[in-house]
Amino acid sequence: MFAPAVDVNADFDIFREKKFLIVAPLELCGKRKEVANFTTDFHINARLRQDYVNVRYCRAPNERIPFLYRGWTRIIIEKPFGRDAVSSQRLSDHLASLFDEEQIYRIDHYLGKEMVQNLMTLRFGNRIFNPSWNRDNIASVQISFKEPFGTQGRGGYFDEFGIIRDVMQNHLLQILSLVAMEKPASCHPNDIRDEKVKVLRCIKQLELDNVVLGQYVGNPESNNPEAHAGYLDDPTVPPGSNTPTYALAVLKINNERWDGVPFILRCGKALNERKAEVRVQYQDVPGDIFDGKTKRNELVIRVQPGEALYVKMMTKSPGITFDMEETELDLTYGNRYKDLKLPDAYERLILDVFCGSQMHFVRSDELYEAWRIFTPLLHQIENEKIQPIPYKYGSRGPKEADDKAKQNNFAYYGSYKWISS
Repeated sequence: MFAPAVDVNADFDIFREKKFLIVAPLELCGKRKEVANFTTDFHINARLRQDYVNVRYCRAPNERIPFLYRGWTRIIIEKPFGRDAVSSQRLSDHLASLFDEEQIYRIDHYLGKEMVQNLMTLRFGNRIFNPSWNRDNIASVQISFKEPFGTQGRGGYFDEFGIIRDVMQNHLLQILSLVAMEKPASCHPNDIRDEKVKVLRCIKQLELDNVVLGQYVGNPESNNPEAHAGYLDDPTVPPGSNTPTYALAVLKINNERWDGVPFILRCGKALNERKAEVRVQYQDVPGDIFDGKTKRNELVIRVQPGEALYVKMMTKSPGITFDMEETELDLTYGNRYKDLKLPDAYERLILDVFCGSQMHFVRSDELYEAWRIFTPLLHQIENEKIQPIPYKYGSRGPKEADDKAKQNNFAYYGSYKWISS
């Protein structure tokens, strides 16, 4: 972040209490005269320059960097953090040669969303949830990201990365780590990130057998004109591209809490709705006395649109009969907090940078583990030219994805839809 220029010669006592950092072009390294001329541009005399100014060097496209700091240095890095484990590590090593880890803020804007930040409080601030947060009670966890539109002319950019790199390896895996991690020692950023790294280390590299890949095609029956064009119809997409626009992956966490519980990550473009959510599905009720009419309880954290938290449950139908129906305990933010305007995710995160809090930013070892999980799969898709399954624009995605979720203990009934009241 930039601090305003200060006339340090005007008040030596004030300046003596500060510590200034000037970042200079790399080609000046070792050239005292040139460095002196460079720092003179900031009106810093030789005595002050010697005693109170640090000069760091970095590669930069410009001849001069008007980069005067006071107090702290913090750099924000936006994704993509590389394309695979090797390129990501190369980037991390380069940043580590220029900055300390506590100065680096790798931003994933999903970590700035209200309901993602609420996961910590929900899990560790409520007695009602945490005792059942384990393999004995939870059948599966599904983390979804759905968009109802295609690439919209951005196919050239998207084709370089695909839906796994764009969404799954970062946004969804970060949510998974918050859902699955153990209780941290405190709310200190490093304690939280330590636990996130621990749970990621318990996940094996993803294999193709546990993945379904899809690519949307045009739907001529749709009333939406945009739906008539498929991914390959985008003129910015290379002909015959096998880049997936939909992916479902099943991850397993090999630890005592989650052994055997599938974590199903699914994300895609050109689907039937827009939403991002976490769906924790509980086991069937043992010793059923209702002739199989009960359906699984679910805790759903709706990230977007319309932040909400609801518990899906069975209840007796109102009236004289003894029928049963699905309903919910509903905390919809728009109803409970009517006059509250929630800040944008980037607003929160940039404020965190100013405050020096790295709680909601990605540490280098987190990034390493994330790429370790996904890199072999990504290379296999590219090297073996794995073909994605076609699915219609505006559908739920490939039918094979629903089959894969069912095989991994996720029950989809299709008989109930939550409606924000």
